Amino acid sequence: MSELEQKNIDNQDSVEGPLDLGKRAFGVGAEVVRDAVDATMMTEVEGVKLMSDATVKTVKKARKFWHILGPGLVTGAADDDPSGVATYSQTGAQYGFKLLWFAPLTLPLMGAIQEMCARIGLVTGRGLASNIKRFFPRWVLILTAFLLLVANTFNIGADLGALAKTTQLLAPNWPFWSLVIGFTVLSLLMQIFISYQKYAGVLKYLAITLVVYIITAFVIKGFPWAEALRNAVTPQLDFSKEQIILICGILGTTISPYLFFWQTSQEVEEQILEGDTTIASRQGTTKKEMKKMQLDNWSGMIFSNIVTFFIIAVCAATLFKGGITNITSAADAAKALEPLAGKYASLLFTIGIFGTGLLGIPVLAGSAAYAIAEAFGWKEGLYRRFAQAGAFYGVIILSMGVGLLINFVGLDPIKALIYSAVTNGLVAPVVMILIVLLASNKKVMGEWKSGWLSKTFGWLGTVIMVIAGVATIYSLFM
Repeated sequence: MSELEQKNIDNQDSVEGPLDLGKRAFGVGAEVVRDAVDATMMTEVEGVKLMSDATVKTVKKARKFWHILGPGLVTGAADDDPSGVATYSQTGAQYGFKLLWFAPLTLPLMGAIQEMCARIGLVTGRGLASNIKRFFPRWVLILTAFLLLVANTFNIGADLGALAKTTQLLAPNWPFWSLVIGFTVLSLLMQIFISYQKYAGVLKYLAITLVVYIITAFVIKGFPWAEALRNAVTPQLDFSKEQIILICGILGTTISPYLFFWQTSQEVEEQILEGDTTIASRQGTTKKEMKKMQLDNWSGMIFSNIVTFFIIAVCAATLFKGGITNITSAADAAKALEPLAGKYASLLFTIGIFGTGLLGIPVLAGSAAYAIAEAFGWKEGLYRRFAQAGAFYGVIILSMGVGLLINFVGLDPIKALIYSAVTNGLVAPVVMILIVLLASNKKVMGEWKSGWLSKTFGWLGTVIMVIAGVATIYSLFM
């Protein structure tokens, strides 16, 4: 990007909307790719030096873009945790390409609400739970935080089991119980004993492992691209009980309460990392910081939904076409792919589950801890040591411990996912209403309150989540 273009961006009078940021996120990536292509197209007459200069310039742009990415990328990637992979895999296996249109549909809804969360954290210098406590009845926050803890704990249990079963695909002789315990301990050690700066870096690199789901489609011979793209823009529904529950699972996995609390708190953690250790010093923001946040957020949400698209599409093109229509876990999907799509596709799918599991579980546990700690006024934050925030880390240990036990009490993993999805369906609309009201309130946000486009998508997403939640509960009990 030229200096003149950068100057024009910095001098804009208003903050860009979701659609503009989506274009920018794609535009930055496209510009990097274009520069790389230009570099490789240079003639021999221009010499190796010019080619090297262009390559160095491209690498610098890529590094700058990577440096901008943070809470938005991690939050988006955490959305595709093993439970999400299982849900999307089952969607493709059971219905083929018919529900593929949910991937583009949920992008603006998810992106708008997550940008509101990030905006709240960036402007107020407080986590989402702290802001809810300040402006709404305390019992609303306590009830919401408790339901979030319950939903996240079920999800953690399912993800730990998925990680263990996925590892067994590579190492069949390792007992399930030892793997589940091992991953629980590993996750706790990462959250408790690694500094936030290093921990955030680890999460960013784990997020990149989701690229393997995109690559998987390209290693499958004869992948039906035309059919996939056609179904991505053609809504289809049959309103059966099974489909309603699965749709709620898709929405509950994509637009999840734990992502709301996590991203808001991570924006605050990033500010603290830069030296703003008091609430007063963190309040307010600048155009540059807001644009950086928006680019990060929309890059993460676009990446997340592209991965969702490819998981559904890959399973539709292989499992559904091969007559395998019942997937009980992400590991089952990876195993079933091998005879249909080849060992490389299966291996890539396995690597993706492993990476996103190590990413998603800490986010699930951490988001519940942020909500509970802020609700009761406890010291919180991954930047704090265990001795400084014992109660905060205690919630993390509790949710991880109960999640571990879920794998040994005979609870079916699919039932755990259903319970988690239903709980999310109850919690998400309530939290989304609070988020939209907070992000739209000039008293809270000042000049940085959300615009009409973000509010429109925020309210639309809330209505859809309410309808999906009510329809799921009706389907389960009628």
